[in-house]
Amino acid sequence: MAYIDPGRRFRLTGHSDIAVSFEFFPPKTEKMEQTLWNSIERLAPLEPNFVSVTYGAGGSTRERTHATVSRIVKETHLKPAAHLTCVDATCAEVDEVVQGYWDAGVRHIVALRGDPAAGVGEKYIPHPGGYQSTADLIASIKRIGDFEVSVSAYPEKHPESPSWDVEMDVLKAKVDAGATRAITQFFFRNEDYLRYVERVRAAGIEIPIVPGIVPVTSFKGISSFAAKTGASVPDWLARRFEGLDDDPKMRELVAAAVAAEQVMDLVDHGVSDFHFYTMNKADLVYAICHMLGLRESEAAPEPVATA
Repeated sequence: MAYIDPGRRFRLTGHSDIAVSFEFFPPKTEKMEQTLWNSIERLAPLEPNFVSVTYGAGGSTRERTHATVSRIVKETHLKPAAHLTCVDATCAEVDEVVQGYWDAGVRHIVALRGDPAAGVGEKYIPHPGGYQSTADLIASIKRIGDFEVSVSAYPEKHPESPSWDVEMDVLKAKVDAGATRAITQFFFRNEDYLRYVERVRAAGIEIPIVPGIVPVTSFKGISSFAAKTGASVPDWLARRFEGLDDDPKMRELVAAAVAAEQVMDLVDHGVSDFHFYTMNKADLVYAICHMLGLRESEAAPEPVATA
C-alpha cells in the first residue's frame, strides 16, 4: 500500500487551509478487516493529521483496537490515535494498555470516559477499582508517557450534564490534566458548534475544538443514536433523506452533499480542522474531501514494505 506522510494542509480555493483527521472502527471479522484496510489505503493519500481507532461500548473491542493501531504504526506512515476508556477496567489494567501503546510506538491517545457496557444512553457506573473520570485517566496517561491527548466535547451539552457550567468545568478539568485538543460529538446545526466554541473561550479554555463530522449513510441509524446522545436532528435533514430508505446509492450522494455543505459553511466561519467519523466508508469520505478541495500530494515517498 502506498502511504504518504501525514500533516500537510490543503488549500480550498477562496478559503483558509483545511486539515482533516479520520476515525475508523476496528474489525470484527476477516471481511471487515479487509474493508478497514481498504479504507485506510484509500484515505491515506489525503495525508490526514492523524487517524483514530475506536472502542466498542464497555471497551468491548479493546484488543482489536490495539491490534489495528499497532499495525498502522508498523505498516503505514500515518499517525494513529488509539481510543482509550476507563469502563469496566481497573487502573492497573488501563495503565497496562497505555504502556503497551507507548511500547508499540503510539504517541496519541483519544481519552474518553467511555460508554457503559450496556450501551449508549444507559447509566454510567465507574469501576470501583478504576479511574473515576476522564481527567483522572488523562493524568495517568501523561504520567506514563508524553502522549498527545484528544478528548470529547459536546456542542449540545453531554446528556448527563445538569448545566453548561458543569459542562465547562468537566472540559476544563480535562485540559488541566493534559488534554491538547477536543473533538466534538457529531452535530448538524453549525450554530450549535459556533455557540459552543464561544462558551469554551469565555470559560478561558484555549485548546482547539475540532468539529466531528458524520456522513449520514443511514438516517434511521443516526436518528436513533442521536436520541441517545443528546444530539439534534433538524427537520431539514430528515427531508433530505425522505424516500431513500431503499436507495443506498442515492443516500450516499445526499450524505456527501450534506457533509460538504456543512464543512464549507464552517470554513466560512474560520474553522480549518475537521474530524470525519468515516464508519469505514472510505469512498464516501474521499468524495466529501474532494469536494472540499483536498487532493493527493503529487510527490509521495516510497511505499512502506509490508510482510
